Order: sequence, then C-alpha cells, then structure tokens
Amino acid sequence: MGKAARNRVLVINSGSSSIKYQLLDPESSVVAASGIVERIGEDDSAIEHRAESSTTERRVAIADHTAGLRLVFETFAATGHDLEEEGVRAVGHRVVHGGEVFYRPTLIDDDVVATIADLAALAPLHNPANLAGIESARALLPGVPQVAVFDTAFFHGLPAAARTYAIDAKVAAAHGIRKYGFHGTSHEYVSGRVAELLGRDPSEVNQIVFHLGNGASASAIRGGRPVDTSMGLTPLEGLVMGTRPGDLDPGIVAHLARSAHLDIDQIDTLLNRDSGLKGLSGVNDFRELRRRIDSGDEAARLAYEVYIHRLRRYLGAYLIELGGVDAITFTAGVGENSPQVRADALAGLARFGIEVDPAANAAGDRTARRISPPDTPVAVLVVPTNEELAIARAARRVVERLD
Repeated sequence: MGKAARNRVLVINSGSSSIKYQLLDPESSVVAASGIVERIGEDDSAIEHRAESSTTERRVAIADHTAGLRLVFETFAATGHDLEEEGVRAVGHRVVHGGEVFYRPTLIDDDVVATIADLAALAPLHNPANLAGIESARALLPGVPQVAVFDTAFFHGLPAAARTYAIDAKVAAAHGIRKYGFHGTSHEYVSGRVAELLGRDPSEVNQIVFHLGNGASASAIRGGRPVDTSMGLTPLEGLVMGTRPGDLDPGIVAHLARSAHLDIDQIDTLLNRDSGLKGLSGVNDFRELRRRIDSGDEAARLAYEVYIHRLRRYLGAYLIELGGVDAITFTAGVGENSPQVRADALAGLARFGIEVDPAANAAGDRTARRISPPDTPVAVLVVPTNEELAIARAARRVVERLD
C-alpha cells in the first residue's frame, strides 16, 4: 500500500435516494475518484464514477444504500482503486443536524449512531438518509474509522440573541428549539478561503457569505466566527430556495390546517418539496428558470424577483449587524455560476462601497476570484465551495488523534 493511498479519505454524502462520494488526499487536495449513485430504490438506478480522465456509467437496480455503496466499491476496484486493498485512512460522512450534542467532527460508534437517529426529528428529510450511508459504510469497511461532520457545527456558538427564538422559553428548552444553521461546512471553508485571498488573518475580516444552491443560506461572519445565519431550527428558514420558501409567517401553517384542511405531513411536504422557486414558477432548476424568464414567462420572472428581494434583505440586515464588511462572497451552484444573480443582488449599492465589475463578473473563470473593481472598499468574490475537502480534513484530524 502506497503512502498516497494511506492518506486518502473517502467522503460520503448520503441523501434520501442518492450517494455522492469522493476519494481524496486531504493534504494535497488531489481527488483520486468521485461519483454519484442516483435513484436508489428504483428500477432505473444509476452510478456515474469519475477517475482520472475517464467516466464510468452504469444503470442497474439498486435496492438500498448498502447495495449502492457495494456498487461504489465494485466500481472503485474495476477502475483501479480497490478500497479494501489500497486502504483508506478514514471515511468522512456529512450529517446535516447535530442538534445541541454534536458541534465538532465526531468519531462514530454505536452511541453516536443512536443519537443521530434521535436527532432525526429535527431533520427528518436529511438525518435518516445520512444515517443510512453511515450504517452501510460501517458494514462494508468495519476496520476503518468513520467520522461524522455536522452541517450545524460551525454555527453552534452563535450569540444568544441570534440563536434564540422569542417563544416560551420552557417549551423551547424542552424541545431543542433554537437557531442551528446549516451549510456550516461550506460557510466555514469559504470564509477561510476569503481571508486567504485577501491576504489577511480571518480575525481581521468581516464578511457575508451567500451559499446559493438548490438549498440556500447566508451567514454574517465577524473575525472568523459566525454571528448570524439565515437557516434556523431546520433548513426551511431564510432565503428563497429551489423547493423551500425560506422566511414565512408561521401563521400560514395554522391557516393551511384550518382553511385548506391540510394535515401536518401535507404541510411539511408543501414547504419542503413544493415551495420556493418551484412553487412560484413550476421549476427549481435555475437554468430552466432563466430560460423561462427569457421567453417571457411572468411567473418565472416573479419567482426570480422574490428570490433577489430576499437576498438583498439579508444583505442589508447583515451589513448593519456587522457594522460594515470587508467582503461579500458567492458560492455553490447558483452563487458560482449565475452572474445575473450576483449583479442583481448587489445592484445600486455603490454608496456603500459595494460594486460589481461587469467584465469580471461575466468571465467564465471557475477559480476563486474577485469580481469587484480593485479600488472598491468591499471585495466582492466568487469562491467555489469544497465541502468534500473540508470533511476529509476534519476526518483526518480526528483519526490523527487516535494514532
């Protein structure tokens, strides 16, 4: 077994019907292979596996996550990276909700598994799927340390005023109701990269990070530590998202129950799967939304305007909360790939030192870069997120303490 293989970490992001994975060296950042298993539990399940310069695709029925991971291991072996022969240093798992219990990368044992299962009430769409990946990987790689990295961990230390909801304090304490925040691995990684790009210590930088994908969140970070974030008890709060509404008058839930006679599960489905851009326009893919806008679709245009309105509202709130910023950064699928969103979100803010250079913004560069004029006081940046690398590095730190 070579040194490179021994240093590799397998990162698994297990969703309800998919498994995203990456085998990489957390020190060099070199990715040996990556891929995705999709439509688990359906007849037309598929795997797409990328290694070096080649891509392997297969369509085959995959019954469950264990079968999916077994197929991943078989594909690794068939493409020159037998995980059992080469060995891996650790397996790092993305887990969405850590509640009050988990706020740092954690070595997985039976007690940790049981607690993650208990926390499923706070993230019913996410934690059970994450747990399925964990249990499958533990069964298939029983001798390899497994580490859970929690989406909520970065925001665990939010100031009390930012994390507290104004409801009955005893009820909140009894049921774990507070702002937890999500996408923390991405916000932590990106904010660290921003400090590097500015050539400053993170403790010297006030910044706002917009993680804009199908799920979307914003964070206000002062001196390297978050002081606020848009998502809350669950990933429903905050910005408008692909299928989630973000901020919502809580009275709407009671109104739907009384007026539309929807039960709690129907309301939950409505808010998690059929709201946001999809609820307003019929689509949650941003590229299709833009195509519909360009063809004159008024519902798509309104959906986009609501999306931008919410972005600007959070931007304004965080500018005040931080007392000014050194950087505003866009990341994730929409944030990295939509010049229009970036330009519209920051339009008309020159008086606050915030401008976007049209040419730099429109450039197709995929690397981390500044898209504001060099002489403006606020740096506007596009920084590709790399949650897999962040998870791999966190997992490596945990297992190094075991050596």
